[in-house]
Amino acid sequence: MSPLCSKILPFSLLLLFIGCFHGCSGQGGDASASAPMEEKEKRALYAAIEGFVGKGWNGSGLYPDPCGWSPIQGVSCDLFNGLWYPTVMSIGPVLDNSLHCSSDANFTPHLFDLKRLKTLSFYSCFPATNPTPIPATSWDKLAGSLETLEFRTNPGLTGPIPANLGRLSSLQSLVLVENNLTGAIPAELGALVNLRRLVLSGNGLSGQIPASLGNNNDHLRLTAGDDRHQLLILDLSNNSLTGSLPSSLGGLKGLLKMDLSNNLLQGSLPPELAGLSSLTLLDLRNNSFAGGLPSFLQSMSSLQDLLLSNNPLGGELGQVGWEKLIDLVTLDLSNLGLAGAIPESMAALTRLRFLALDHNRLSGNVPAKLAEIPSIGAMYLNGNNLTGMLRFSPAFYGKMGRRFASWDNPGLCYNNVAVDAANAPPGVTVCKDVEVAGDGGGGGVRDKVDGKRKPEVSSSLMATSFGMSASKVNGFWFLVLVQGMVATSLLFIFL
Repeated sequence: MSPLCSKILPFSLLLLFIGCFHGCSGQGGDASASAPMEEKEKRALYAAIEGFVGKGWNGSGLYPDPCGWSPIQGVSCDLFNGLWYPTVMSIGPVLDNSLHCSSDANFTPHLFDLKRLKTLSFYSCFPATNPTPIPATSWDKLAGSLETLEFRTNPGLTGPIPANLGRLSSLQSLVLVENNLTGAIPAELGALVNLRRLVLSGNGLSGQIPASLGNNNDHLRLTAGDDRHQLLILDLSNNSLTGSLPSSLGGLKGLLKMDLSNNLLQGSLPPELAGLSSLTLLDLRNNSFAGGLPSFLQSMSSLQDLLLSNNPLGGELGQVGWEKLIDLVTLDLSNLGLAGAIPESMAALTRLRFLALDHNRLSGNVPAKLAEIPSIGAMYLNGNNLTGMLRFSPAFYGKMGRRFASWDNPGLCYNNVAVDAANAPPGVTVCKDVEVAGDGGGGGVRDKVDGKRKPEVSSSLMATSFGMSASKVNGFWFLVLVQGMVATSLLFIFL
């Protein structure tokens, strides 16, 4: 099975299997075996499928009892008032015996006559050679039943997202992924008060994100009550969306994942996003957000994956109380224009596995405690203005390998006395200026900081090579000088 199919299976086939469990699996019982299927519904089913798989498909001959002893792969049924009705239709090359679309597949009006349809799913059904728009009308006929609408990987599925989809009042999942849809996201989708998942990624959608998706207006609050729309997943990634984020998105209190990456979004991140207290993933990579790294991020205590890279945000890492984000697993803050020091509080992220701070303007020393993060598996600090000595252990370098990057920091070096060449951090120079501390100094090697050379460095180097302190060296040469002067004086006296 292809990797792409494996991505489809967890959702589409799960729905299909659940449908079969509740519908088809009961067809072997005495009551269900004798239950008829409404003739009008059967004709609508055959005609709707024929529109997708081709006119040569003989549904009535191949599947005379589609909800009984001759089920159609991808179709499952449920009993309503003693009659069978199709509730799931899934078409596309998911399994070997799945229904495949023909090269001239199209939507027929008969699709909207399936009055008990709960799930409609298409995968790889419309190729680029068959440009087909989503029907603009008639979706309201399925308003009372349709819960899942999913079109995946259809390069020929063109045109706008119909505003009429906002009439599907029972819809819980709208997934339109990797198609060729264009135009704006209809504001009418904000009326889907039962929606749990909205995924429109991988299209050519443009315009602004509708404020209605935040579902904060009074009408919906009054009509849906306290249990109103609790969107769990919002994925609008890989489109051409513009403008700023609507502050209303902060009203999605139950939201678990927000992915708006790879768009043309801009402006500051609205402080109302602090209300997303259940959020586990925030992905805003590859946009044009600015206005500084927002301190309200520390309010999102459920965050596990925070991905903000490749935005001109600016600001400093110290603006966020990182110790409050104890569930963070992935933190990608590369290429944000960040300045200032790396706060030691980041070492409190005990679950962190991936840390990317590369290609910023960070300065100062690298906190040694970062190496003590128990689960860390990748750390990228390259392309900054970090200075001083890296004080990580050889074991840390050995564990991380190339997953630790600190090159392109001109003022950064490592102690080659403590770390052998085999475990040395790639692209980092050896600390050249070495100094053994005097009384109370604790001993060790110190690098040259900010280009300032200590005046006693040469003495220190010499002392180190001879195994004595600098004070003893100076005293030794002073004694030699005094002895020489005394000898010269005595010579003049006796002459």
